[in-house]
Amino acid sequence: MSKIGYVRVSTKDQKFDRQHEKLKDEKVELIFEDKLSGKDTNRPKFQELLNYIRNGDIVVVTELDRLGRNNKELTETMDILKSKGATVEILNLPTFKDIKDENLRQLLNNLILELYKYQAESERKSIRERQQQGIEISKQKGIYKGRPTDYSYSSKNPQKRLTYFKILEMLEHGVPIKQISEQTGVSRPTIYKIKKKM
Repeated sequence: MSKIGYVRVSTKDQKFDRQHEKLKDEKVELIFEDKLSGKDTNRPKFQELLNYIRNGDIVVVTELDRLGRNNKELTETMDILKSKGATVEILNLPTFKDIKDENLRQLLNNLILELYKYQAESERKSIRERQQQGIEISKQKGIYKGRPTDYSYSSKNPQKRLTYFKILEMLEHGVPIKQISEQTGVSRPTIYKIKKKM
C-alpha cells in the first residue's frame, strides 16, 4: 500500500505551496501536480497518477474540490479511483485511516464523500435560488439590467458560469477577495462587482 499525493491549482500563476505544506506530514511517496481547471478528469498529471496507482493505494488530497468541481465530476473521479482499487484521503474531511479493515474503511470513506458532495451541490443550488430571487426583486423595482457579463449566471461560456458560482460560494463563506482572485484567476475588481451585486 502506497500513499500518493495529488495537488491542483486552476491557473499557471497559482502556487502549490499551501497544498504541499499540508501533504508534508502525510508521508506520501510521490506527488502529482496539475495546473489546470478541475472541469474534468482529462488532466495530464491526474492521468499519470491513475496509471501509477495500484490496488490498495491511498490518494491524498487537501480538499475535495481538488478532484472535481461538482457532483458529476467528483463521482466520475471517485469511480475511476475505485475501479483501480484505491481509496481517497481528504485532509479537511474526517479520516478513517486507523481502521484496519480495508472494506470498512472504504465504506465509511465513501459514505462521508457522498454526504459532502451532496452538501456542496445543495449549497450551489441554494446560491442560485437566492440569486434568482434577487433578480426577481430587482426586476420588480425596475433596476435589473439583463445584459450578461463575462462572469454571471447567464454567461454563454460554461466555464465562466461555473467560475461565477464558485466565486459566489466563496464569498458566501467569507473567503478574502484576494484569495478568491488567486484561486479562480478572476481579477479583484470583477469579484468586487459580483460581491456588490450580491
